[in-house]
Amino acid sequence: MVMEIVCPAGTPAALRAAVRAGAHTVYCGFNDETNARNFPGLNFDRSEMREGVDFAHAHGARVLVAINTFPRAGDQSIWHRAIDDAKLSGADAVILADAGLLDYAARTHPGLRLHLSVQAAAANADIINFYAGTFGVKRVVLPRVLSVPEIAAINAETDVETEVFVFGGLCVMAEGRCSLSSYATGLSPNMNGVCSPASHVKYHDNNGELDAKLGGFTIHRAAKDEPAPYPTLCKGCFSAGGQTGHLFEDPVSLNAEQLIPQLQKAGVRALKIEGRQRSKSYVAQVVRNFRAAVDALEAGRPLPEGMLARLSEGQAMTTGAYKKTWR
Repeated sequence: MVMEIVCPAGTPAALRAAVRAGAHTVYCGFNDETNARNFPGLNFDRSEMREGVDFAHAHGARVLVAINTFPRAGDQSIWHRAIDDAKLSGADAVILADAGLLDYAARTHPGLRLHLSVQAAAANADIINFYAGTFGVKRVVLPRVLSVPEIAAINAETDVETEVFVFGGLCVMAEGRCSLSSYATGLSPNMNGVCSPASHVKYHDNNGELDAKLGGFTIHRAAKDEPAPYPTLCKGCFSAGGQTGHLFEDPVSLNAEQLIPQLQKAGVRALKIEGRQRSKSYVAQVVRNFRAAVDALEAGRPLPEGMLARLSEGQAMTTGAYKKTWR
């Protein structure tokens, strides 16, 4: 079976670009806190979602709606309405993290396909089988902390489809467990949908150097003409113990393109690209590259050499936890 390419779409234009570039599936979200990319100017209103689903279906592609943040206590109605509207839009599946939302979707829309979000951080076969048996989950997006052999071991013990990230921003936290950004800003990425919200980011000139601040904390300082990454605490540059550097993770991108044959052997069903905040041009280029790789693998040809370096964060790449060279 051909591995499915699951591509990001932060806007209707990006959705159309992804589909035209060869995406099998596109994932997107509504323009509110129900999805984990709740940035100003991104995402879909209800009519745009219906139109996007219709466009994708007309071109043979599927649409998944991410409703993958955690509801506020006593205010679940916004999230329930998002699930209802995703169903009405004709979405092929919803991506959920919260157990209460999974229960609501399973009871209210029994025909709606459910995928378990990476925000749930389900990293072993026992918990995946629990979600499948309790809520009818058909696919799990695995967190970015597993090696290829660990993924293979999970697939040997579950019939639930597995989806893994292969390109884009690399979160160093166990998804759904991040506290750093909420400590600095008071807004939880896992509830409000935004890591390092732009409203809390400020830049200051400091004698020719550029200071990047988040919630009043200086987390990066760039020399003149040096690239300045968007300030996230987990990828900040800090001074400690007499040394200055990236204590948690360098600002680099995940690129597992050359691991696709190994992921296929491990039983992975779908390859996920991160980047709903990226441009339609970025999305189209990455999709074309991965579609070419998957098609080559299916035809028994060598994988083409990618041209993704200039699209990566900091123009640097890593295979992340897949090889776990840091162990």
